[in-house]
Amino acid sequence: MLVENSRPIILTGDRTTGSLHLGHYAGSLKNRVALQHTHRQFVLLADAQALTDNIADPEKVRRNVLEVALDYLAVGIDPDETTICVQSALPALAELTQLYLNFVSVSRLERNPTIKDEIQLRGFGRDIPAGFLCYPVAQAADITAFKATVVPVGQDQAPMIEQTNEIVRRINRQIGRALLPEATALIPATGRLPGVDGKAKMSKSQGNALPLSAAPDEIRAFVNRMYTDPNHLRASDPGTVEGNVVFTYLDAFDPDRAAVDELKERYRRGGLGDMTVKRRLDDLLQELLRPIRERRAAFADDPGYVLGVLRSGTAKARAKTQSTFDELRDGLGLFSFDKIA
Repeated sequence: MLVENSRPIILTGDRTTGSLHLGHYAGSLKNRVALQHTHRQFVLLADAQALTDNIADPEKVRRNVLEVALDYLAVGIDPDETTICVQSALPALAELTQLYLNFVSVSRLERNPTIKDEIQLRGFGRDIPAGFLCYPVAQAADITAFKATVVPVGQDQAPMIEQTNEIVRRINRQIGRALLPEATALIPATGRLPGVDGKAKMSKSQGNALPLSAAPDEIRAFVNRMYTDPNHLRASDPGTVEGNVVFTYLDAFDPDRAAVDELKERYRRGGLGDMTVKRRLDDLLQELLRPIRERRAAFADDPGYVLGVLRSGTAKARAKTQSTFDELRDGLGLFSFDKIA
């Protein structure tokens, strides 16, 4: 077992806009469960960031703090190994965000590829909420407040880490020493799962996601709706594997790589029906999600325990983030009552 203070620090988390789904599991949650044993891991319930495009429904954001926390515990994130904390209860993050806004221009924020894509996806045009535009700065505050050196993100989020490191370099140059570490993006091999239609990533907002708490019938219906190959009309017809959502999911979740490769070969040459492949995937997902669903239900029956986990983790995170802010304030020579003789 590594000594805690010798472990690399990871910061990760999720916006609290709804329960987590299978795409989250493949893209991040599975890795977090493994990484918590080798890293000092902080997981942020990003309720403040969720408000940037949900300010008209703050109750939705508040309610889902506990829902996302339940998903964390259900998949195996251990509060004895991982610090689970609530973003809005960490005042140093807001203070750092305000400070960092002086180290980045509006034009640089608008050039951020992730922000540009999200603005287009949401149809903001020029009517962009300022909080949304400034999200990369808030994320930089989150990452640096914990002095994280590893940040698990999807490929589409890599520009956010690049912008964080730009801010870090500007601040360190002004202070004259490397007070803040740069972070490395940890991009999962699986990437983002597509929705059932194969045309968009799995997403709550797209309505094509499978919740981690899905019931058996819901899982089966989800698999049966999956896009395969429209030209594969009979089992005897040759089929296309590329772009076939069922095979994409088998690649992500089936541990028997040799068996999946054999299925692909049979499908390509003809002689393998879509329902045979879908039944294999259904069996896999039923086995994967059953224990997660059962653990989630057990944690939901003990809300006092869940709240205790959040209180304890947030208190630990508050001390860590405040310490970073105090160091940075002193390094920049900002006003402090503690420094007045």
